[in-house]
Amino acid sequence: MSRNAKIKRATKETDIDLSLEVDGQGKASIDTGVAFLDHMLTLWTVHGFFDLNLKAVGDLDVGAHHTVEDVGICLGKALAQALGDLSGINRYGSVSIPMEDSLARVDLDICNRPYLVYKVKFLTAKIGTFDTELVEEFLRALAVNSGMTLHVQVPYGKNSHHIAEAIFKALGRALDLATQFDPRLKGPLSTKGRL
Repeated sequence: MSRNAKIKRATKETDIDLSLEVDGQGKASIDTGVAFLDHMLTLWTVHGFFDLNLKAVGDLDVGAHHTVEDVGICLGKALAQALGDLSGINRYGSVSIPMEDSLARVDLDICNRPYLVYKVKFLTAKIGTFDTELVEEFLRALAVNSGMTLHVQVPYGKNSHHIAEAIFKALGRALDLATQFDPRLKGPLSTKGRL
């Protein structure tokens, strides 16, 4: 059973073409025009063993906000489409990832109950030209459009780049765990019979 999705989304602010394979090999072909976002999504893809092809053209002359948020929207929609009714998957994923001085913890539930808890303090407003506040915007868009409950915490860290890198690696690993099949399950992991 192939779990994949293709999303095409065009607005006055962005034009995005995305394809996702959940059961991939960690292959990334990503060009959003926002180099730091490309780097973070490549980490997410490799560490989650997804395959992601993404091309985004956005109104970067006014900043990266629209592009980052809309990529989160599209990736969330792709996850929801690829996972379908969530039958047979573990549903939960919890991972802590160190990156030198920084530690990130991601706990998530793929459950059609979108929610983001974000407890991260970056030490700088920017990483190069990338606004660190956009990490939260991306994660919120991803959570809302995928239907996942997502908790992201960084209890400590000295380097903003390392903090962001730990977050995206942990997100990839946690999603890999949550999307794996449990052979004991015949439907969704829920006492209600559906999610």
